[in-house]
Amino acid sequence: MNLDERIHRYMDGLATAEEVQQLQNILLTQPEARRLFADLANLDAALAEQATGWESPVQGKSAKPQRTAIPHFWLAAAAALTLLITGTWWWQSNGAAHATVARGIGSSTFSQGMQIHNAAYEMEAGTVEFITARGAKVVIEAPASFQFENGQRLWLKRGRVAADVPPSAKGFTVITPTGQAVDLGTQFGVDVPQQGQAEIHVFKGEVIAQSFKGGKRQSLKDGQAYSLQSGAGAAREIRSAAFIQPDEMPALQAALTSGQRSRSDAAMAALRQDPTLIALLDFENSKLPPGTFRMTQGRWPGSRAPEFVNVGDHMKLDAGGDHTWPQLTLAAWVRLDRLEALYQSLYHTDGWDDDKRGQVHWIIKKDATMRLALKRNTLLPGSSEKDGFPDSATPVLPEKGRWVHVAVTYDAEAKLIRFYLNGRFDKECLQATAHPALLGPAQIGNWDSQDRKLSGRVDELILLGRTMTDDEIRALFDAGNPYL
Repeated sequence: MNLDERIHRYMDGLATAEEVQQLQNILLTQPEARRLFADLANLDAALAEQATGWESPVQGKSAKPQRTAIPHFWLAAAAALTLLITGTWWWQSNGAAHATVARGIGSSTFSQGMQIHNAAYEMEAGTVEFITARGAKVVIEAPASFQFENGQRLWLKRGRVAADVPPSAKGFTVITPTGQAVDLGTQFGVDVPQQGQAEIHVFKGEVIAQSFKGGKRQSLKDGQAYSLQSGAGAAREIRSAAFIQPDEMPALQAALTSGQRSRSDAAMAALRQDPTLIALLDFENSKLPPGTFRMTQGRWPGSRAPEFVNVGDHMKLDAGGDHTWPQLTLAAWVRLDRLEALYQSLYHTDGWDDDKRGQVHWIIKKDATMRLALKRNTLLPGSSEKDGFPDSATPVLPEKGRWVHVAVTYDAEAKLIRFYLNGRFDKECLQATAHPALLGPAQIGNWDSQDRKLSGRVDELILLGRTMTDDEIRALFDAGNPYL
């Protein structure tokens, strides 16, 4: 019988007195055996606790734990042995670090290799990846307030956490002001906004979520999300791009280290001198356009970007309304969630009226391709477009949440629309009828509270009164790319 089998027989109440004595002898003489025993004992206790009152949010069925009956004598012996062994192990490891900094991006507080103990931290800018004592990768994005209570428990007062938890760290728990998330072997994210309820999003595996003040425990699996409200909770749509994942960190760090932020700032400064510029929103100005949205970190540490989360979130914009525009370029960096919504609205002029020829609607469709629609424009007869509007060819939303650059140019005289993704030309569409673009009052994000929502972040939105060339759009992408 190997050690695993001995421990499991002991925890299941099946071990004989002789087997308990043999196990105790092993644990008293072998440190690695004690560590394994403590891990299994802690996990068993966490699972037993979480299983009590468990309820599936999908099927609404409760699952009562099925445990083997244990004779009272052996139960008492097991409890005593657990206290002895786990207590010894805790005493020996109490001085160990709870986590170590793997990499920090844009944070002056956290340096690579820094050991984290039981201290509270405030992080106003940047993103940091930690490796816990048991190997969980934990990425925290600013602004954030947090504290590792130990290697298996993270207190998150505000901010965003993405966790990739290996089997050795099963049971890793994130505690928020309104509830907690207990990992059962998974990749998941927790968002605690400055205002509003904390949310748990499961990308892979399973998490037990529970709101405080009487909330029932919920089992969340791949693709499910849940808001933690005091005394209750509610399922919600998963925000696939809201969290910076551990595997995204190296490319972000490399770009920042190479000076990419400075190149991006220089490109924006040059665009501001372009006489055809209609609007450039980098969202760094303290005076932002009106609307309903959250401000969060942009592509660079400490930068800002609006985030649209709930149905109805939007930002109002009134630009370029004095005359029509025979040529137009629209461009933006976006980090959007994959949704089942029919459309995600990037930029919509208010209205879609027959007497306002040339009104502009720039959207991302359910199949993740772009569309640029202008009122009363028509396609050439025999066009391959399926829905009667010019669409791009390549899906613009990656499977994993990432920043992507989207752009489109419009030339009414040439009757030509050209789409670009990450600096590369994607597709062009010819129009039979092409009116000059009509701008003016418009919205970024949700437009009609029904099928034109937006979920995600937008950075550096540009409206230019001319068509940029392929080389210019490639240069704009290269200068602003946050990855290397």
